[in-house]
Amino acid sequence: MSQAGTGSEPGFPFSAIVGQDTLRLALTLCAVHPGIGGVLVRGEKGTAKSTVVRALAVLLPPVDDGNGGRPARLVELPVGATEDRVVGSLDLEKVLRDGERAFQPGLLAAAHDGVLYVDEVNLLHDHLVDVLLDAAAMGRVHIERDGVSHSHPARFVLVGTMNPEEGELRPQLLDRFGLAVDVAASREVDVRMQVVRRRLDFEADPAGFAARYADEDSALARRIAAARAALPAVELSDTELRRIAALCASFDVDGMRADLVLARTATAHAAWRGADAVAEEDVRIAAELTLPHRRRRDPFDEPGLDPQQLEDAMNDAAEQANQPEPEPEPDPDGPGGGAPEPESDGASPPAADTAASDAEQPGPGRASERRAAAPSAQFKTRLLTIPGVGEGAPGRRSRSRSAQGRTVRPTTESGRGLHLVGTLFAAAEHQVARGRLDGRMLLAPGDIRGAHREGREGNLVVFVVDASGSMAARDRLSAVTGAVVSLLRDAYQRRDKVAVITVRGASAELVLPPTSSVDVAVRRLRSLRTGGKTPLAQGFLKAREVVLREKVRDPQRRAMVVALTDGRATGGTEPVHRAKVAAGLLADTSVASVVVDCESGMVRLGLARELATALRGAHVRLGELSAEQVAGVVRAGTSKFAA
Repeated sequence: MSQAGTGSEPGFPFSAIVGQDTLRLALTLCAVHPGIGGVLVRGEKGTAKSTVVRALAVLLPPVDDGNGGRPARLVELPVGATEDRVVGSLDLEKVLRDGERAFQPGLLAAAHDGVLYVDEVNLLHDHLVDVLLDAAAMGRVHIERDGVSHSHPARFVLVGTMNPEEGELRPQLLDRFGLAVDVAASREVDVRMQVVRRRLDFEADPAGFAARYADEDSALARRIAAARAALPAVELSDTELRRIAALCASFDVDGMRADLVLARTATAHAAWRGADAVAEEDVRIAAELTLPHRRRRDPFDEPGLDPQQLEDAMNDAAEQANQPEPEPEPDPDGPGGGAPEPESDGASPPAADTAASDAEQPGPGRASERRAAAPSAQFKTRLLTIPGVGEGAPGRRSRSRSAQGRTVRPTTESGRGLHLVGTLFAAAEHQVARGRLDGRMLLAPGDIRGAHREGREGNLVVFVVDASGSMAARDRLSAVTGAVVSLLRDAYQRRDKVAVITVRGASAELVLPPTSSVDVAVRRLRSLRTGGKTPLAQGFLKAREVVLREKVRDPQRRAMVVALTDGRATGGTEPVHRAKVAAGLLADTSVASVVVDCESGMVRLGLARELATALRGAHVRLGELSAEQVAGVVRAGTSKFAA
């Protein structure tokens, strides 16, 4: 845990940051009104995300902790933190030493009235992200665990930063962040020069550089404190509330969270500019920060907010805001009837099938090479999981040992948290030998039992896609690419890494190295070229190479190969036999696999099923892959899909 304002070497001043105006405004508004729910900062590396966040804590009002004022803290939550470390747990030392059941606060308590900063929040376990967002929204933490019941305030500015290339947050978690900002390095030469110059000046003399901007930072701090104090008196009229509701309706956002966050943000912005009432400009700025990430229901939807779409929505909302208020409901016993509530005429934007609309259509060219047809309709896929229990990255696919999962049994392994019941049982059999007659139980260090927990992990899913001539019929490959897109969506939701290998012509090509950014995979799939022979052996050997290389880079992430083919290997001598030999070599790496059989027509050779046997994996027909609400398990050593 790091803290700001504790007398250490000064950080980079907030006022000295060049550009990133939208990010600075979003952070400032959350400082004015922590109830907004935090800021998600998305952007490439080297865009000053961490620098801006760390500079914010210095501007927050001092905290009165009963012993006088102290500076607000910046608490950093590491990606590998356990739930005990985040929310707090039983104080084991007091239990063993004094027999006292006491609570040991976690990082959420330390961040009270400060900033809680999570770098690479997209890599944090989903369960912990939920805990953070619940605390940020409620301003309080409730703990009921290990025989301890505890509650404490936890009002803080939650800031999560992430690089989208390393994987996205699920839409359900995106929606929980109040505001979202996309940042990028400026392409203006003068701006880039100014950024570098200020950074070099800071590194040469941190104290002197900070002193030059001390007055500006102090003025910002006073303005934040004044806006926070004025916030309760800012009026949100029914006219502006109607504008907010019409905006959210026009963007077809789910639920009511967007309306609430937009209202809080608009109110905070009005207080920030010193106004006593929310105006249209406040609503517009709040919409730019509140709505973009809530429009992204699918990993393949483009992030961001089209300025023209926002302008049109604001115009529609203005008409709604200027509508006369409905007359009050009449007394049931009186004459007349109430006026009906006017309906919004803001049209919802049409839901586009992004995976299909942007796909390139086949054009003129060589008969042996052409663009793949647009993917067919996407569907909910069967759940493919790897057998056994792994220890991989947090995710939602296969079983794994996890510090955040459900407790299964006690264990003597350290670093797993406390299994209270297991500890007491381990100590019970030694009480007579330790001389206990009555009263408090006598514990020894050897009695301590950790909690063996199981959760879910993300896997590496390697797609081997047969794009050869035998697969290139428009309707068949359209169905195959549609299936791959559906599987990629499933991989996104389960926080997997994915790789895509295509098999066509004379070789196999790794068109997408392992990545957590599945939207990149879809873009590569749209530009897939097809035609030629079917070198399936090369495809399996390439998959083996990818799996072995990733085992070195990420040894705890288990792999699964999903091959989509009709099994008709061609090219060279004995191509089918060579494909089976290569499949056996891939199976020897202990990788789980499934062959999606794309063979069609009246006459079927069953070659894909034979490949599944050689892979010692599962076999499923393409049409069966879309079975709704059916769980399938990839089991090594079998060729059956266990439901």
